[in-house]
Amino acid sequence: MGKGVMYVVAAVVFIGIGALVAGLSIWYHHPNLNKEPVIVEPQYAECVLKASSKSNVTGTLSLVQSRSFLPVLITGNITGLSEGKHGFHIHQWGVVDDNCGSTGGHYNPLGYNHSAPNATERHMGDLGNVLAETINSGATIANVVITDKILTLSGKYSIVGRAIVVHKDEDDLGMGNNSGSLKTGNAGSRVACCTVYLTKAPEAPKQ
Repeated sequence: MGKGVMYVVAAVVFIGIGALVAGLSIWYHHPNLNKEPVIVEPQYAECVLKASSKSNVTGTLSLVQSRSFLPVLITGNITGLSEGKHGFHIHQWGVVDDNCGSTGGHYNPLGYNHSAPNATERHMGDLGNVLAETINSGATIANVVITDKILTLSGKYSIVGRAIVVHKDEDDLGMGNNSGSLKTGNAGSRVACCTVYLTKAPEAPKQ
């Protein structure tokens, strides 16, 4: 085995160990989470955004978690947003009758104040903002790539069956110095939402 290959293998192992350690640190910091059974198979989910009655926002989001206590990766594209940052959260309930108002508040089973995604104490549903940018056609698109160490796709605190909600305004991440900031981030109205549901593993590309 050449030195180059050995370096690549070592880097992959190092990254994997780092992700596991990060996941375990969250696990120990939140004792209610460490009672969950360990899932060793990858979990896949999807969420198809539908616009609220006053917007044209749409998009599809894919979620994957390699195993319990490892981060959840959320990827996808959102179109129809105004240019700039928009609050992006997991909400308590799934969407009923295409009504984003049916999803309740931010998913917050541990009872913390609203904060930034990298905060030690935060709503489990606090995922910060997505950034919508104008492309050559004049339309806007938000490319979503979020890795979160607290979310899970299995167990008591699973976000499966709950909603992802996109908001009209920027989330102030709990730094707004008012009660609304500590509850919602002052992210404004709900412009699109979807319910997270489990899917099969994606098919490998044909060669």
